Amino acid sequence: MDLPLQITWRDIPVSEAVEADIKEKAQKLAHFYDHIISCHVVVEAPHAHHHKGKLYRVLIEIKIPGHAINVSRVPEENHAHEDLYVTVRDAFDAARRQLQDYARAHRASSARPKKGAPASAARDTDEALDD
Repeated sequence: MDLPLQITWRDIPVSEAVEADIKEKAQKLAHFYDHIISCHVVVEAPHAHHHKGKLYRVLIEIKIPGHAINVSRVPEENHAHEDLYVTVRDAFDAARRQLQDYARAHRASSARPKKGAPASAARDTDEALDD
């Protein structure tokens, strides 16, 4: 499945290597839930503070039927996010976990029998056996 992907760069020059990494990670999301409508990734470098290096921020919005999953890896004091690849990895790891949780809950809710269906089906079977 070719996942519809949009990448937005803010206050940072486009990096083909990072873009390729994002595309690869986004395609892997389809393995966890195959009904993804679209994926929008925003990569930004907020203005650096004087006392620390530039911390990157990655936002991901994944649209699926009837729902949207939003992930934000916003640098607080996590200096690992001075590395854009680490920030991208952390954001996609969080997106994968949320997508897996949604898929698990969706499978569980669709696997549950509708109210009253099993009991009536069991009665019909028992009545047929009594005849």
